[in-house]
Amino acid sequence: MPSIRTAVVGVGSLGRHHLRWLSRLPNSTLVGLHDIDTQKARQYADEYGVTAFAKLEDLAGQVDAVSVVVPTTAHFEVGSFLINNGIHCLIEKPITPKLEEADQLHHLAGEMGVKVTVGQIERFNPAVMALADTDIKPSFIEGHRLAPFDPRGTDVAVVLDLMIHDIDLVLHFIKSELVDIQASAVAVVSDRADIANARLTFANGAVANLTASRISLHAMRKLRIFQKSGYYSLDLAKKEADLYSLATDGSGGGGFRVPLGKSGQDLLYRKVADSGKDMLGTELETFLQAVIDDRPVAVTLAEATDALRVALDIQRIGQESIERMMAAD
Repeated sequence: MPSIRTAVVGVGSLGRHHLRWLSRLPNSTLVGLHDIDTQKARQYADEYGVTAFAKLEDLAGQVDAVSVVVPTTAHFEVGSFLINNGIHCLIEKPITPKLEEADQLHHLAGEMGVKVTVGQIERFNPAVMALADTDIKPSFIEGHRLAPFDPRGTDVAVVLDLMIHDIDLVLHFIKSELVDIQASAVAVVSDRADIANARLTFANGAVANLTASRISLHAMRKLRIFQKSGYYSLDLAKKEADLYSLATDGSGGGGFRVPLGKSGQDLLYRKVADSGKDMLGTELETFLQAVIDDRPVAVTLAEATDALRVALDIQRIGQESIERMMAAD
């Protein structure tokens, strides 16, 4: 299999996983890494037998594609340098903390003919991929993404840290213009929103209700999709899906028929278990193959920018709710 030269910028708690996969994937030839923590950079460079680039500028001409796994506030600076030097990028989510920066990266990537994708990793969740051959036309989506507190993500509010995954999925599934956003938030242990809820209404009548928390005792990542022809319950943490669809005369035998009360109709039930594929490994391999084959990336900059735009609106409305509550006290 053809491979291209790769590197990782930022080898913190998430970046080291990018490093591990880029050292294993058949379409990746890991060349090196860069991190502002030079001691940590040398440690991982020695472990993988690659180069620890002292400066970001040293990557120019040495690599074809890079995983950008630095703090969100540095995404624009790092991404714009790499794109300007013709280096394809996978940038972790959110694309940038500011909408104008995301727009600039989008324009720059098009100008330079560089492929850039964003790490919306839930697109590669086996539970989500189980719907690949299903005609998804949601009327209502309900999402819960709850996590224990981790100070690593507090450089951004919970909407950009956690909810943006579900925002991306909602926009991916609901192909309609977003016409209304209602939101509320609570700041509990940080100076930013730690719990947020949003209700998104679309022009076609579809509604999504999303909740995200980073101070929960128990983790939960679930998305439920309701539509005229079926109900799909995705357990994103377990990477499995329960799929219920209205049985028709042409329905095949793939699943169990469940009577739908006294309606005289049946539901066709199918459970999709975890495929065992690693989401990050699949995401990286898919990105590199898009570069090699010169085809579109799975998550485009336009899609990532749309998700960021919605997330920032939710964050702003949620922050306003926090300020109103504080003023009332």
